[in-house]
Amino acid sequence: MDFLSLIFQTILYRPIFNALILLYQYLPGHDFGVAIIVLTCIIRLLLYPSTLKSIKSQKALQEIQPKIKEIQSKFKKEEQARELMALYKNNKINPFSGCLPLLIQLPMLIALFLVIKNLSVGEIDGNIIYSFLFHPGKINPIFLGIMDLTQAYPYLAIFAGILQFFQSKMMMPKNKSLSKGKNDISQMMQKQMLYFFPFFTVLILWNFPSAIGLYWITTIVFSIIQQRLAFKS
Repeated sequence: MDFLSLIFQTILYRPIFNALILLYQYLPGHDFGVAIIVLTCIIRLLLYPSTLKSIKSQKALQEIQPKIKEIQSKFKKEEQARELMALYKNNKINPFSGCLPLLIQLPMLIALFLVIKNLSVGEIDGNIIYSFLFHPGKINPIFLGIMDLTQAYPYLAIFAGILQFFQSKMMMPKNKSLSKGKNDISQMMQKQMLYFFPFFTVLILWNFPSAIGLYWITTIVFSIIQQRLAFKS
């Protein structure tokens, strides 16, 4: 466990920590909030290829939902698996290909989350800073001169929840006929997730420092733009 923690610290946490300190030092205004937004966008751009693959996989699965429903209604349970695998093969779709990119991204996003959470208290651990970087002393947590990023703001959590709802809504199938089946478990789960994720977002951010909310909102906005570009192409 200590070995995995050391790898996480060395490969992910420490580089992201120092990148945020670097941005804070050299961006005009020395604004911690602006540094969070810029670093979040940089990391999302680095993860763009894997995220795009995941989005395309989800979209492809949505497009063949009518055929999946037809197979589920036409064949018995023991025959459904074989027919579904044939459908995926004919359409060159791997139903699990969207999961791998998310698993790759998760450790980096967790590291970014922890860095922002730890830095939002204003203190900097000098042992983590690289020797070639100047120790800035203490972080000024005021964003744009109006928001203290160490404090929790419920309205920020609500705004993040609204954005999360729209992002989840974008991934829902557009074909209304797909939602008619009362016994369609996948459709029921999608509808539950549509409301669960926004609620979970608000619940998490309600008492967290607003630095985390700013990171979360930046991530959602970036994801919405990314999904629109992916669907357009």
